[in-house]
Amino acid sequence: MKTSQTTMIFMSLIFLLTTLGVQAQDEPWTLEACILYALQENIRVKQADLTGQRNELYSEQARAAKLPSLSGSVSQNFNWNKSLQTASGQYGSLEGANSTSYGLNSSMLLFNGMKLNNQEKQAELNLQSSYYYAETIKESIELSILQAFLQVLYAQENVTNAQKQIEATTEQLALAEERLNLGMISQSDYLQIKSQLAAEKLTLANAYSVQSIAKVSLMQLMELPVDNGFEIASPLLESLLEKQVQPNAFEIYQQALAIKPQIKMTELDQQSARLEERIAKASLLPSLSLNANLGTNYSSLQSGFDYSSQLKNQISPSVGLSLSIPIFQNKQAQTSIGLAKISITDAELEAINTRNELRKEIEQATVDALSAQSEYKASMEQFQAVRESNEVANEKYQIGLMNSVDYLFEKTNLITAESALLQSKYQLIFTAKILDFYKGIPLTL
Repeated sequence: MKTSQTTMIFMSLIFLLTTLGVQAQDEPWTLEACILYALQENIRVKQADLTGQRNELYSEQARAAKLPSLSGSVSQNFNWNKSLQTASGQYGSLEGANSTSYGLNSSMLLFNGMKLNNQEKQAELNLQSSYYYAETIKESIELSILQAFLQVLYAQENVTNAQKQIEATTEQLALAEERLNLGMISQSDYLQIKSQLAAEKLTLANAYSVQSIAKVSLMQLMELPVDNGFEIASPLLESLLEKQVQPNAFEIYQQALAIKPQIKMTELDQQSARLEERIAKASLLPSLSLNANLGTNYSSLQSGFDYSSQLKNQISPSVGLSLSIPIFQNKQAQTSIGLAKISITDAELEAINTRNELRKEIEQATVDALSAQSEYKASMEQFQAVRESNEVANEKYQIGLMNSVDYLFEKTNLITAESALLQSKYQLIFTAKILDFYKGIPLTL
């Protein structure tokens, strides 16, 4: 995972340099740049990274718990009392005294049922699991960015198609006006063409609106402030459209099991839960500790020895072993063991559920990809047939062999077929990229 972090930092540096160039040259955003920016700015990703940092501290603490502890102590005491005068049998005046003591205390746990070792292993597992959790969140964001990016491309192409339709209808309206002036067509035929142009202008306005909304959605997913100058790059998609695949859901699922972070995360969580049971059972076993102390003191009541002499001569080291045997713990240990067993079962069920969800997603993605290929092929055939029919109708209309009603019928069919082809095109691209995602192939266009 540290290698992954290093790679991410390296990519981030490249992105920052690239971003400066993009901002200076006003170049459009690529899918890769959008994803990288989103991963840097997304709050959920930052929170996941903080979870990793927190677990890293827990892991360091678990390793340090096996080391001896050392503490120092210093105390200064003052006291006053009246001494008994033996000659007179009376108490004398109040006299003061002071004492000073210094000490070093160290202890080290020698045995506690492997509790510390298991806690260290568990902390490391939790650390690795948090890295995979962060990767899972990042993959989710990447998919969202891909979908939003393709939605913008679809909206842009829809705008282009609407503009082309308006250009063609504008030419037909000019021709209709000439024919009206020559008395070759009726006012009704002319108004039908004019009405069609108005409807197409409304369609273009709606297409612009959808495009703006799609861009805003993408920028918001990226955590990028909305900018009217935001533009995305238009990649070449022909190779994706020409590529015919016959995906095998089982094979893709086997690939995904080996690489997907959510699968690895649940595997680590199961191991952590099993260690939790061992940690809980350790509470039933005796614990053995090694203790060492070193102390010295000074008292003003001792005569004949100065401060340094007393400290030197009264040094008292000690070493000992301490054995603690649990007898009755108010069912705390048994409760902890029972909860740990429940956690193991819960982790196993979560792992099964995660694998099942992944399998279902891949099965659905496979069906979607095959359906998208069929729909795109059918839409392409339909569009080509309708376009040929429209070309014939356009020629007939140009020479006056077709009235406006029949011509607009053919034109409407062309618009409908073109819209269906556009939708099937981007559905095919999206489903193909989803399959790549489950295979572990980076999301690029």
